[in-house]
Amino acid sequence: QVQLVESGGGLVQPGGSLRLSCAGSGFVFSNYVMSWYRQAPGKERELVAGLISVDGSTNYADSVKGRFTGSRDNSKNTVYLQMNSLKPEDTAVYYCNAKGWLGGIRRNYWGQGTQVTVSS
Repeated sequence: QVQLVESGGGLVQPGGSLRLSCAGSGFVFSNYVMSWYRQAPGKERELVAGLISVDGSTNYADSVKGRFTGSRDNSKNTVYLQMNSLKPEDTAVYYCNAKGWLGGIRRNYWGQGTQVTVSS
């Protein structure tokens, strides 16, 4: 059974930091493209950090460049999102996503999400 389990969300003051984790199981983690998305109330889900690779290269949304860092540890089947200098507009549910192929069929897996609230 495929699972993506996020953790690390919570309430933080503006300017603070959080580190999100997403542990994958039930699939070959290293073969999958891992990304982080977020969805704020009343808004569409958006890509925050995509194509997170072990060498540190990641595509970031303009709104988070220089503040967020995506990383992955394939030995732990885990992807991370370090979020610094948080702003109220970063408030959202954050989801990790895994995309890959299995048996010739494209697979697209989502975690259950973790709430991040930035407020004083």
